[in-house]
Amino acid sequence: MGSPSDSLSDSERLLDQPPPAPEGAPKKLSLLPLIFLIYFEVAGGPYGEESAVGAAGPLLAILGFLVFPFIWSIPEALVTAELATSFPGNGGYVIWAHRAFGPFWGSLMGSWKYLSGVINLASYPVLCMDYLKLVIPIFSSGLPRYTMIFVFTLALSLLNYTGLTVVGYTAVSLGVASLLPFVVLTLIAIPKIEPLRWISLGEKGVAKDWTLFFNTLFWNLNFWDNASTLAGEVEEPQRTFPRALLSAGVLTCLGYLVPLMAATGAIPLHQEDWVDGYFAQVAETIAGKWLKIWIEISAVLSVGGLFQAQLSSSSYQLLGMADLAMLPRSFGARSARFNTPWVGILISTLIALAVSYMDFTDIISSANFLYSLGMLLEFASFLWLRRKLPTIKRPFKVPVGMAGLVIMCLIPSGFLIYVMTVGTKVVYLLSTLMTLFGIILYFFMRICRSNLWFQFSYCEEDLQ
Repeated sequence: MGSPSDSLSDSERLLDQPPPAPEGAPKKLSLLPLIFLIYFEVAGGPYGEESAVGAAGPLLAILGFLVFPFIWSIPEALVTAELATSFPGNGGYVIWAHRAFGPFWGSLMGSWKYLSGVINLASYPVLCMDYLKLVIPIFSSGLPRYTMIFVFTLALSLLNYTGLTVVGYTAVSLGVASLLPFVVLTLIAIPKIEPLRWISLGEKGVAKDWTLFFNTLFWNLNFWDNASTLAGEVEEPQRTFPRALLSAGVLTCLGYLVPLMAATGAIPLHQEDWVDGYFAQVAETIAGKWLKIWIEISAVLSVGGLFQAQLSSSSYQLLGMADLAMLPRSFGARSARFNTPWVGILISTLIALAVSYMDFTDIISSANFLYSLGMLLEFASFLWLRRKLPTIKRPFKVPVGMAGLVIMCLIPSGFLIYVMTVGTKVVYLLSTLMTLFGIILYFFMRICRSNLWFQFSYCEEDLQ
């Protein structure tokens, strides 16, 4: 009797396996750097969670970061673990949608996720300047701010070019550096904690801002699947990915909850002060100005890690789409010296620079909307692949039947739909235009392939 994969075409087998490393290529990612790359894809530290307290008070903020991972993060991580180990090539969710519904939906998934990723990428230099201006006020506006955004983006892109292993261990160092001041903050805060402060629903007369509250939770706890786009660069992905996702999940939850409980329990509530960057002021109140400066510096380091992780994900996604013939082969070009996808890095960097001068709120809201579209398609792909390919080898398999899987995906899907309904007209317009761009790109690539205008890895018939 043949193996389950005997029914697959030769090209489909190629898509299910990471390509062999070129002779002399750098080492692949091991467990520890992958943990911190996933961590920076999702969180990077408690920076940015402050708005949840300002929007709904300490109790709901704590409950949000305690409960939301179970209804959102864990389902997304489980889906990622199963699909990334079953189809471990570069491209991640693009491969999953392609295998489930065909090349059109794979290409549209690629457009949604890539544009969402580079929009998010563009937000990090902006966020970096918001923290840096607290230490060096000259970076608050004008030419110095715009110049530093350019320098920050260019310097980190060049670091990304030097290799994924370098990026991975840089993420480890940045992760430790960004979390260490919060360990110190928590230890100093413990004697000052009054547990009754944790159950506060907020100050009287301050209205709940549910849109800000849920957007803050969503932005701080999503993108678990981003690292799947570089699965082909991971050492033993079938074994490494589930372990990395679990470890990054624990690190993320503790990294959010522990400092939040320390800060809200140790100081009186002034709800209007709880905005992005407020942890630095909390540190000064609890321990002194030295800890405030340390947290502000570590915030800049954390943003560097976020940028590195997102740029790696976006550039390897373009490489994966080139391998799938959704983009010309040139989009998957690698550096001869570092084996990194230099074309993907260059394109992602240029788009991020162009977008980084948008309003920060519009950047994040647009990224959330496009990401939500992609996640709805990802959940649908996961369920359909379970039905379409029930016997394919799954090194990690979510131990739930089809009915349970539907429920597992339905709950976060409902939240995705909610996030989409609270978008502004500007967000709807931008998202519609970018979706139309993705559709046009697919048909334009078909014309290019038919007329041999560019070289592609496979012909379209091989991919169906």
